[in-house]
Parts: sequence; structure tokens; C-alpha cells
Amino acid sequence: MPALKYSRQREAIKQLLMARNDHPTADMVYHSLRSNFPNISLGTVYRNLTLLADLGEISRLRLGDGVDHFDADTSRHYHFVCSRCGSVSDLDMEFPEALDRLNGPDAEGNVIEGHVAYFYGICSRCRKQSSA
Repeated sequence: MPALKYSRQREAIKQLLMARNDHPTADMVYHSLRSNFPNISLGTVYRNLTLLADLGEISRLRLGDGVDHFDADTSRHYHFVCSRCGSVSDLDMEFPEALDRLNGPDAEGNVIEGHVAYFYGICSRCRKQSSA
């Protein structure tokens, strides 16, 4: 595979994701970059996010809300999704050892290479608003 040509826009997308912890959508990334890159298109943002995810430089989260969310943190970690406001945050939780042992062939001969789990509930901000 040929070396990837440097792109200021792609680098700005990576930097933006690294500076955020809210797991933005492509649309959110696009609107955040418009002030520094007024001619950037939503298509360019989508293509670069897809490329970065395909290269493993960022993570793509498919949370079931119909849009992809993106995360610069590619380490193993879980995510919490608020059922009220839709916010997405990292969940400070250890991976259960039993799940690590699942990697490899299962009883049917399938080879498990990894897993994804999202946790849903009400975030602390929404809980505080409800009790106020």
C-alpha cells in the first residue's frame, strides 16, 4: 500500500478528536472545523473519518442511533450512552477476564477476535436535572 499523503484537514480532524471526549459525529466534527477550514466539505470530513477508522487511527462507534460516532482513543475501553440526552462517554471499567479468554475458537469453530459492548442508562447530568 502506498504511503498516505499528508493532509492538513486530516491532521486537524485527528487533533480535534484527541482534544474531545464526547465522541462526536461527522456532522459535529464538520461544524467544529468550519472556522479554521471554511471550504471544507462534509464529504471530506466523512472520507477522512472513514479512512482514519479503517487505518485504526481512530475508533468508529455504531451505537444504534443511525449515525457513527468517533473516538481518538483506540485502547480497549467501554462506552456509556445516555438514553435521555444521547451523550457518549468513556466508561471507567475493567474488562472482565472471562471475556479475554473468549478469544480463539468457540464451540462451533468460530474464531472470536474481539467484542464490543455499549452500556446504556441515564447520565449524571440528566439525573441531576431530573432531581432539580
